[in-house]
Amino acid sequence: MVTSNDSENKLSKMQWRCKRGMLELDLMLQNFCDTVFVSMSSEKQALFEELLQEQDQDLQRWLVTGEPTPQAKFQDMVLLIRHMHTIRNKSA
Repeated sequence: MVTSNDSENKLSKMQWRCKRGMLELDLMLQNFCDTVFVSMSSEKQALFEELLQEQDQDLQRWLVTGEPTPQAKFQDMVLLIRHMHTIRNKSA
């Protein structure tokens, strides 16, 4: 059984892992994590965690410049992160 404390700990861990040291990348990943992470299925959470294991330069190319990911499994999540970032910037 997953408790709310477990969920909070996992969210906190993911928020920390979203801090990459590149402002645009940090904003995109942290916004996505803060907004969506807890509502995702455990499979999608695991995929997001796996995405965060990629190199910063790769993440920046995929998320900031829009270059397609060589791993098809990441493509939908990358597109969602980019879309959420675009929406947030338009409303700000």
